[in-house]
Amino acid sequence: MLRSSQPLTGPNRKRCREDELLLGTVLDEGERGFIIDTRSAQAAKQARMTGGGTEPKASYPRWKRLHRPLERGRPLQESFAKLVDACNDTALTMDRWLSRLESCRWLSHVKAALSTACLAAQCLDREEACVLVHGAEGTDTTLLVTALAQLILDPGCRTLAGFQGLLEREWIEAGHPFHLRCARSAYSHARLKQEAPLFLLFLDCVWQLGRQFPFSLEFGEQLLLTLFDNAYASSYGTFLGNNEKERRESTHSLWAWLNEPGEQKKYLNPLYAHNALVIWPSVEPQSIQLWQGLFFRWIRSSEYLDEAWAEIQRLVEND
Repeated sequence: MLRSSQPLTGPNRKRCREDELLLGTVLDEGERGFIIDTRSAQAAKQARMTGGGTEPKASYPRWKRLHRPLERGRPLQESFAKLVDACNDTALTMDRWLSRLESCRWLSHVKAALSTACLAAQCLDREEACVLVHGAEGTDTTLLVTALAQLILDPGCRTLAGFQGLLEREWIEAGHPFHLRCARSAYSHARLKQEAPLFLLFLDCVWQLGRQFPFSLEFGEQLLLTLFDNAYASSYGTFLGNNEKERRESTHSLWAWLNEPGEQKKYLNPLYAHNALVIWPSVEPQSIQLWQGLFFRWIRSSEYLDEAWAEIQRLVEND
């Protein structure tokens, strides 16, 4: 699996021989590959007017392009804000609450992200084909898809250490602009143009995987909540800035703290059992649920869930 930004073909359909050669060498003789573009065909076409675009079929004859549009900007941020507003409105009736939940479209974004990741995973696993994933800059929805696809396919990424490595490789080193995307929370009335909760969307998708496959992830919900908190406000430098250059300042690593023996125990899943198989999530409406542990965490006590979790840990340790 490869990832990149969009090709800069522009309105004149410019060619890049180096790109064509690179993608040509990836495929063995007789093989075909898939390009998953996380923009709509119309958006990719419009990008040509500002110098971007997508791969012309004539220049990449052995690659099949598939468009799977995923939101990455203001619509995603507004969806997040609407969901938080609905979750904090305790006066809503059940019918009104369900209507608000549907209208914010957050679960639709979760479904779309998981569906696209499954498509990439299927191309790799079932078609045994090479896959190139890209959107516009290659630092937002591109990373969302490649990271989720690896979780679906690779049991190594589902361990605590493997998941940390996945985040480091696919989000931090790959240049996701955390400072721009996580500048403010959903409680802010400011709507910054660059803000979008893509990393939160990824964490939500991981939570969905953990809920559907409760034995297959070595880490639990508490780790995902901690990562969410540290993406928006942190004493550590792991999610600082927008790229590796900006993170060169001397800061403490979040991973060093999480991996301290006394701290690490909080994040482990006591039900975990190594699963070497691919985990294919269901994306049917009844299978995608609201992440209550996050979106209701400030208005609904988690005391009983925490007690149940502690009891499971105790039983597993004494078994």
